[in-house]
Amino acid sequence: MSTSRAAVIFDLDGTLVDSEPNYYEAGRRLLERYGVTDFGWERHTDFIGIGTRETLEILKEEYGIDAPVEELLAGKNRHYLELARAATEVFPEMRTFVRRLHAQGVPMAVASGSSRATIEAVLGGTGLDAYLTTLVSAEEVERGKPAPDVFLEAARRLGVEPAHCVVLEDAPPGAAAAEAAGMRCIAVPYVPGTADDPAFARAGLLVRGGQAEFTAGAAYDYVMAGGRDVTH
Repeated sequence: MSTSRAAVIFDLDGTLVDSEPNYYEAGRRLLERYGVTDFGWERHTDFIGIGTRETLEILKEEYGIDAPVEELLAGKNRHYLELARAATEVFPEMRTFVRRLHAQGVPMAVASGSSRATIEAVLGGTGLDAYLTTLVSAEEVERGKPAPDVFLEAARRLGVEPAHCVVLEDAPPGAAAAEAAGMRCIAVPYVPGTADDPAFARAGLLVRGGQAEFTAGAAYDYVMAGGRDVTH
């Protein structure tokens, strides 16, 4: 592994792209099929940053759904892919940041709780696949976030030591996973009310206002400065 160069690992959903509306709608459609009609946006936000399988295991028990988790997972992925292929928004400053890192030859990866098929569909549909080719799905590791497995596997595939990696995350479980992996973290809360979560408090760069305040320039400077801890 390289011991000197920096690398950047992106969470996908809510960090690079605003996929949460599509995930919510996919979940709502899926649950409606099983007779659940009161699944709202606020309940959905409780699961931001948690893998799809883990989310469905919880909801299956909560609503007493008599169907295998594999069936639920396939159903949600089917709904989500249909929605994602139709439209997925990339956060503009994130696209700028990715392009800038690519231009400088900074190694990059995506590490997500989504399925690999979903990651590939979203990156392909948004054009980000031209810059981001190292992908790790929670399906490929033993444990999802907040365990560090996806980030450690991403570092391994990039050939970079964890201590030289910077993770971008929008949710507390992801920030906790980055810390557990021994990586620095740029936290960009998707849900404003989570900005005071203890997991975010330990991030090297906390953009309290979320995507509305995130700038490619500030993130780039943080990565290149070697991780001087700041709050933005």
